[in-house]
Formats: sequence, C-alpha cells, structure tokens
Amino acid sequence: MMGVADFEHLLKSSMGLNVASVGPSAIERAVQERLAACNLGDPHAYWELVRGSDAELQELIEAVVVPETWFFRDRASFAALPRLAHEELLRRPDGVLCLLSLPCSTGEEPYSMAMALLDAAIPAARFRIDAVDISTRALTQGGRAVYGKNSFRGHDLAFRDRHFEATAQGYRLSEIVRRQVRFQQGNLFAAEFLPGVELYDVIFCRNVLIYFDRATQDRTILVLKRLLKAKGVLFVAPAETGLPSSHDLVPTSLPLAFAFRRGAGASPGPKNVPDSVNRPSIRRPVAPPAPSLRPARATAAVPAAASRTSLATEKSADIGEAMRLADQGHFVEAATCCADHLRQHGPSAAAFCLLGLVRDATGNQPEAIAYYRKALYLEPNRYETQIHLALLMEKQGDTAGAQVLRSRARRLKHQHKTSHE
Repeated sequence: MMGVADFEHLLKSSMGLNVASVGPSAIERAVQERLAACNLGDPHAYWELVRGSDAELQELIEAVVVPETWFFRDRASFAALPRLAHEELLRRPDGVLCLLSLPCSTGEEPYSMAMALLDAAIPAARFRIDAVDISTRALTQGGRAVYGKNSFRGHDLAFRDRHFEATAQGYRLSEIVRRQVRFQQGNLFAAEFLPGVELYDVIFCRNVLIYFDRATQDRTILVLKRLLKAKGVLFVAPAETGLPSSHDLVPTSLPLAFAFRRGAGASPGPKNVPDSVNRPSIRRPVAPPAPSLRPARATAAVPAAASRTSLATEKSADIGEAMRLADQGHFVEAATCCADHLRQHGPSAAAFCLLGLVRDATGNQPEAIAYYRKALYLEPNRYETQIHLALLMEKQGDTAGAQVLRSRARRLKHQHKTSHE
C-alpha cells in the first residue's frame, strides 16, 4: 500500500529534505495538493506518475518548498561582506569577485548582497552574483524583482529608498542592482550541480542546512567546500554554525556574521580599506562604508567600553542602536544599551533576543539560553529565537527540548505561509 513514507524517501533522495524538519503533515499536504492538481484519486497512480516524470517531481518539490526570506536578513553578514570584498580586491586589483547565493529563494538574499556591495562603493564591474535555487517559481519571482511589504522587515529600511521604486504591484528593484545577479535553477544533490562553474570568493548558504539530517548536512558542506576558493568565505545561518567547524572550516571572527574560511591562519577581516573608491551611479546617494568590524570576543570590546558607554546610554532606548553596536563587535556597549532599554521600558522580547545573540557570540551559552527563553516568554512566536534556542539546547544535550522548539517553529512557518497564500 502506497503511503506518505514513500514520498518522504523520494524527496529525501531528490532534494535532501529531512522530513523531521518540516513534519510528515507537510509532505502529506503537498501530495494531496498534487493529487488534486493531476485529477488523481489514487496515491499509487500519482506515485507512478511522479517517479516517471521529472516535471511532476519538480511540481511536488514546489509544493513542499516554503520560501521564508527578507532583505538583509541577519544584517551582520551583509555588514561583513563589503569588507571582505575590499580585502580581496586589494589583493587582486584587476579581479572580479564571484559570489554565490544558494538557495537564493525569491531573490532577497542575492539582491541584498548586491546592494551591500554597491553601497560600499564596490564598482558594479568588479563583482557578479550567481543565485541558485531548486524552485523555479521562486526564481521567476526573483527575476521579476517586485516585492511586497513582507520582504522588508525591521526598522532600517533606508535601502528601500535608495534602490526601489514604489509601484502599484509592489516595490520594484532598480536595474543597476538587478544586473548584478544571475538566476539559475539548480539542485544541490544533482550529479551535474553547477557543472564547470568558477570557484567562488564568497558563498551564502543560509537557512537550508537545518532542513537536512546530519549525513546530508555533511554532504552539503563537502559540495560547498568544492565550490569555495582557497581564501573564500562561507556564510551560514546562526543555527548552522556548528557544521562548518567539523569540516576544517574556521570562523573568521567577524562579529555575528557566522562566516568561515578554509584552514587555520586566515585573516579575520580586511585591512587598509581605501578611504574612497569610484562610486557607482545609483538613483540616490548611497550610505558611506561602515566602520571596520572588530573580532567577536568580549575581551576585544573591553578597552573601548569606557569611551563608548556614554554613547550606549545616550541612545539606550533604541534597540536599533544596540543592534548596530553588536554588528560592529561592541558587545559590552550593545549589552549596556539593551540593559538601559529594559530599565527604561520594561521587559522587551527584542532586547532579550539581542542579549541572547551577544552572549551566544561571546561563548556564554547558559546566559544566551536564559535570554532566549525570556524573549520567547514575551513573544512565543519569534521564529528566529526558537531556532537559536533549539540549537543551543541541542548543544547542551537537551535533544528532546530542541525537537519541541523546532516543531513549534515548523508550525509557525506553515501558518505564516498559509496566511500569505
């Protein structure tokens, strides 16, 4: 008798999906959706169809994939990217940087990469971005480059004014940014994945490893290492940072960027970045390059704490300022800013979550867990906090508790998808 487990195995072999990451009900819903679309009432008949048709297998994959992305998600990664780019371009004066966004979903990530580089005065001719995803629907939307409000989250949306035009259909991205990104369909687990491509200076592969089991995660990291240049940098999501280290990739020490290089002794960040570079032509003036990042260690921020405490206190009510300080590696000042915000305004899920990230980045996992729990007590449906906490609980040996949190996060993502259909 044909059952859901057969389709689970098919999706595992074709796209690496671990059913535990999305739940059996998500697979069952996708199969039922395709049964109806194909006018089939018999799962066995659909099984024969999907096994013999690459086009129908792709439709099933499309029904399972849940796009969940927005512009400048985990901003510290995009703050680190221009510095890495400047460093590499200084080393290769006539070179062109090759970057990869995988999976790129509906385009928010690769376009954010392009905007970050252009806003940091990296000439458009000096870099290109390949954007790869298994979902052809997502790629079509990315090619259109028109986005609704859900793609713009957080309080700092100045980039939208610089690079987008409001239209009746949504916000349309400027042509100069769109030209930097090349979309293509690709399956990470296909034998012919990205045949003959150049190796990449930077790879963004975020928020996909959490959907694989450990064996598939290891296989993915090996593929990414093959695509990465000797001095290249791999960016992963906060909940995925334990995986690269087990494959001889070392952290770059860029604060909250979750970036890794090959081997030991790699430079943690760019040096001697030029004060001025020919600025590309954009509709509006772009923001100046941000100040240099500092190593992600609490001790590195201590010498500057006294001189910056007044700044943190002065803007203590602004969580955005606290995040900016954290992004720059000023963890002591960021924590002080959060503490002042809590004293002035009372309990805040945003402040507790940021304190959790700061403690996590500086290696204090018990306090990070405590702050994440406080954030979830105030806002139980904070998806990113659930994922962060689940990872830390798993590291502490609480696999059962981590599984409960991941189940909650899956339900939340499904509800979010349903509400936007």
